[in-house]
Amino acid sequence: MSALDRRLTPANGRVAHVSLKGQVAAEYFVEGEAARVAVPLADLLARPDGPRDRQLLMGEAVRVLERRERHAFVQAARDGYCGWLDLAAVGPDHPVTHRIAAPATHLYATPSLKRREVASLSFGALLDVRAGKGRFAETADGLFVPRVHLAPAGTRMEDPAGVAETFLGTPYLWGGNSRAGIDCSGLVQAAMLACGLACPGDSDQQFRLVGRPLASGEAPGRNDLFFWKGHVALALDGERLIHANGAAMAVTIEPVAAALVRIAAEEGEAAFLGIRRPQ
Repeated sequence: MSALDRRLTPANGRVAHVSLKGQVAAEYFVEGEAARVAVPLADLLARPDGPRDRQLLMGEAVRVLERRERHAFVQAARDGYCGWLDLAAVGPDHPVTHRIAAPATHLYATPSLKRREVASLSFGALLDVRAGKGRFAETADGLFVPRVHLAPAGTRMEDPAGVAETFLGTPYLWGGNSRAGIDCSGLVQAAMLACGLACPGDSDQQFRLVGRPLASGEAPGRNDLFFWKGHVALALDGERLIHANGAAMAVTIEPVAAALVRIAAEEGEAAFLGIRRPQ
């Protein structure tokens, strides 16, 4: 963790995690408390009422370091990302037994597909499932979710590119991490985490930390990551990649050669940085 990187430093000037004593200035050093996201989708903000950095899904674990008025300063367990959540999005820590394995699903008040849904959940959301009724599983909160959309929480998928393909058509959303809207690094992170591969949240972090660079003359293949400054795409094979991109404003598949030419020509885009292979 870089102490200079706000995104990965559990400190906000007023409070800091106890592990940072002697490294940062703070009025209080705290252990923090374990909690989980209690709403279907929550924006992780750079500051209270500030811009969105990333998003967290229902059931994801966080450590709360400070509660201040309407917000909580937290660090996400999945990747160490720090920021502010709406206080209403923070719930108590609890067990999770299952995750959403479909691109998206719904929660219902009763175990009937004919009843109106009460919430939408994205791929990767975590639930505590206690029982079941027919085609539905019942959560600890007394809500119901289709069984066919669930997988045990510890289940790992095997192909990041295949995971990314389930997001095809998802609208582009800066800082997005869900089927409702996702950006380039959010798509890569969802794909990697689903396969048990550690992956930070932003493309610059992914370029530094995920896998290894391809050696000179080494041909790219499925699941390799193509990087530009501020952008990342996932290879489906040596000729095609999938990415959430602003040109299409959606998750799309594009020929590698076409993407290299198009992005290089777009005003404000930086040069191609290289290719990395997840390990």
